[in-house]
Amino acid sequence: MVDQAAVEVAEQSIWQLIGSGLRLMWWVWLLPVALIVILWSHDATVLDYLHVLSGGSWTGIDLFLGFLIGPVMRRLAPEARRNFISLLIPRTLILLPVLSAVAITSGFYLAKSLGVLSQNAFHPWLIAAGLVVLWLFVQGFGVLLPTNLRVYREINRPQPDMAKVGRMMRRYIMITALQGVLQLAIIFIMANLAFTR
Repeated sequence: MVDQAAVEVAEQSIWQLIGSGLRLMWWVWLLPVALIVILWSHDATVLDYLHVLSGGSWTGIDLFLGFLIGPVMRRLAPEARRNFISLLIPRTLILLPVLSAVAITSGFYLAKSLGVLSQNAFHPWLIAAGLVVLWLFVQGFGVLLPTNLRVYREINRPQPDMAKVGRMMRRYIMITALQGVLQLAIIFIMANLAFTR
């Protein structure tokens, strides 16, 4: 028997999925609002706190997903994995892009307000930071986000191909773990950059 609710979810458009994530994760939008208010107030100290909060949360969640949730999911029964993924994806679809955007934007404006960008725009640590951030951005929006959408659509079909989902999720978890490692690298780069000013 075909589960009619699963058919309806599988036929959701991307915008309906995002809308579902927005309803579940409405509070995430407090971060961009806070960023706008802080940028308007020109308070570098509070901007630093926001940057550390959003960047640390982004890094922590990526590491948690990559190194803890990934191995656990591989051991779940297919139906349990399907249920877990269908609950996780709408939330991460909103949370992780917002955290990454706030972390990157606040980091840029923090560096600008502290004069780091005007002192030596071609400093090796700045170039390294820019390259890592670019890599994170491309992976996040070019690989992870589309994979999230494909997995979500597949697991909500009446007869999902769980082997296909497994392949996509293995790739997703590996890239998420790499994102976590790159985020640790950016922390190392920023710490070194702070001591070279």
